[in-house]
Amino acid sequence: MIELRHLKTLVALRDTGSLVEAAERLYLTQSALSHQLKDLEDRLGVSLFVRKTRPPRFTSAGHRILQLADDLLPMLDNAERDLARLAGGEAGRLHICIECHSCFQWLLPCMERYRSNWPEVELDLTAGFNFAPLPALARGDLDLVVTSDPIDLPGVEYLPLFQYEAKLVVDRYHELLKKPWVNPEDLSELTLIHYPVDRDRLDIFRRFLDLAGIEPAETRTAELTPMMVQLVASGRGVTCLPNWAVSEYLDNETIDIRPLGDGGLWSTLFAAIRADQKDAPFMSDFVSTAIDTCFSTLRDIRRV
Repeated sequence: MIELRHLKTLVALRDTGSLVEAAERLYLTQSALSHQLKDLEDRLGVSLFVRKTRPPRFTSAGHRILQLADDLLPMLDNAERDLARLAGGEAGRLHICIECHSCFQWLLPCMERYRSNWPEVELDLTAGFNFAPLPALARGDLDLVVTSDPIDLPGVEYLPLFQYEAKLVVDRYHELLKKPWVNPEDLSELTLIHYPVDRDRLDIFRRFLDLAGIEPAETRTAELTPMMVQLVASGRGVTCLPNWAVSEYLDNETIDIRPLGDGGLWSTLFAAIRADQKDAPFMSDFVSTAIDTCFSTLRDIRRV
């Protein structure tokens, strides 16, 4: 079996050109180094270099092991450096997944701000609309999930980012604007526009309509928030969006909003992370950066 010490010994022999200097580099006696090389040759049943030549002339088998060493040793060195930086809180991997279509509005500025402070952290972003990201987080495939639907999973913790209110978005001339808030039965004759995800992941269904046993007259889906708002503004239906996601459209007076129920439909957005990374400096700083970014860029949200 080839061991790391064997690879390092052959590289030192090639680089120095002599057994004496290779032994000095590795802090071995010349006798110990020669014994190590002879032991490896006996294990493999081949000669690795021609004795009594200076510099040593390597056989085909020797060149093959040197090729292995050139491939493997730099990888090990890089891994050791990464682990050292991780131990010092200076670097890490942060693969983020979001379960919220509108979260791009604040998450992308947050990532840019964070990247300038943590350039050595490997950042990646994906959307979790077509798979279950929280189990992937628990498995270690992801490092952070932005979600409003926490589920109990071993080793996963949920750090609150902010609270927001889901609002019903209607056109400026809609009959529902005559009411102070919307009841579930008010949607029974309307077309509800929503993102193309399972209905059990949408608050308008799970926490509002389903509780009252009410179904909208029709449903249709749209991928993008601006598309949904445009459909609503043109009288094609109503939709449910976070209050902060519709602020710019309210400013443009293209749509209007109403609360869902007397007390409104409030939710909390969380950063889900693995418990073993909770205290890692690069992770805790991302969460604090996310919170700061949200409260500096979003309107009508609450601290938890």
